[in-house]
Amino acid sequence: MSSTEQDRPKVSLPDELTSGYGQTMTETLLVDTKGESLFIGIPKEITLQERRVSLVPSGVANLTSRGHRVLVETGAGTPSNFTDHDYSEHGGEIAHSAMEVYMKSKIIIKVAPPTLDEIDMMQPGTILISPLQLPIITSEYLFRLKHKRIVAIAMEYLRDEEGCFPIVRIMSEMAGITAIQMAAELLAGSRGGPGVLLGGISGVPSAKIVILGGGVVAEYATRTALGMGAEVRVFDDNIHKLMRLQNNVGCQLYTSALNPIYLRRELLTADVAIGAIHSKEGRTPVVVSEDMVRGMQPGSVIIDVSIDQGGCFGTSHLTSLDNPTFVKHDVTHCCVPNIASRVGRTASIAVSNILVPILLRADGARSFNDFIIRNKGMRHGVYTFKGCLTNTYLGRRFEMRSTDIDLLMTSSM
Repeated sequence: MSSTEQDRPKVSLPDELTSGYGQTMTETLLVDTKGESLFIGIPKEITLQERRVSLVPSGVANLTSRGHRVLVETGAGTPSNFTDHDYSEHGGEIAHSAMEVYMKSKIIIKVAPPTLDEIDMMQPGTILISPLQLPIITSEYLFRLKHKRIVAIAMEYLRDEEGCFPIVRIMSEMAGITAIQMAAELLAGSRGGPGVLLGGISGVPSAKIVILGGGVVAEYATRTALGMGAEVRVFDDNIHKLMRLQNNVGCQLYTSALNPIYLRRELLTADVAIGAIHSKEGRTPVVVSEDMVRGMQPGSVIIDVSIDQGGCFGTSHLTSLDNPTFVKHDVTHCCVPNIASRVGRTASIAVSNILVPILLRADGARSFNDFIIRNKGMRHGVYTFKGCLTNTYLGRRFEMRSTDIDLLMTSSM
């Protein structure tokens, strides 16, 4: 050792800094933070002759096995052929009144918008997941939601990680198939129609169907119509959608941009016109005027699948499954917002298959509100949040102040 090193003053370290040096440390494991368990209520649907239920027994089993509670009103699954016994056997709790469901549950899930009386039964701060059917929304409806500080989420505006609308997608598949089935029934003579067979036979031309929109409804309607032998015309301003539709269907179709001249010409000789335009937010644009409808053939059929967003025909207004049609300008109109409810069991399973994984992703969040704040796809569906209207279109329509949801989320974090 050199003399310089010997002369250097030594620094003494506290024992607490050196006592553990070189010793084996206890291994620790990462433990997930336990989030709030969900308490979900499934009330019986009482409007629009709704035959669907938002969660089926298998979905309830998936949730309850993860520690969540699901309270189901007695008879809620009956229209879809699910019994109270099915739910109780899969971990669901049966409530004997709607009041019990609304009073106890923190999250209410419905496949039809709640009535004003149902909103009144909800507890302040309840999270509501249900469709936002624009034709039946009123300023009073929004006022009640705001007054109770309800976090209202429109399920048709929920987005997944790819930016798609999963509820709209699955309902659109069924709506496209069902629309063609209904068109075939309405054209037949059994319901007062002109007695036209949708698919042609030898020596008789097939019926002509005009479809407005090139999305999922249009694709499945086109597949079904072609399978039945009908002639199809598709209109959409998005040329990429038309190209994708032709590729998916696998055959050359008559497609066109939404040019009023071409559209009017095709409607003059159409047997069926189907509205299948979806708006990402707000109302669907009206692309067929009342004057165009007036020029259609007597006995022809309009099925406006877009009616839940206001409809794309100038003559459309809301109808129900019990009374699905009306006649205007000698044209039969069918404007049922819950058209997929005709096949209630299939539709219920489809909705449940989408909602359950979304609900399960809330595991680990401090609360479901926290999950909404941190999940962009959920935020996109929110239209009222703790006393504030967050949907710009509804604000303009009802002359109410609306606040950007992202600003509210920032203030809540």
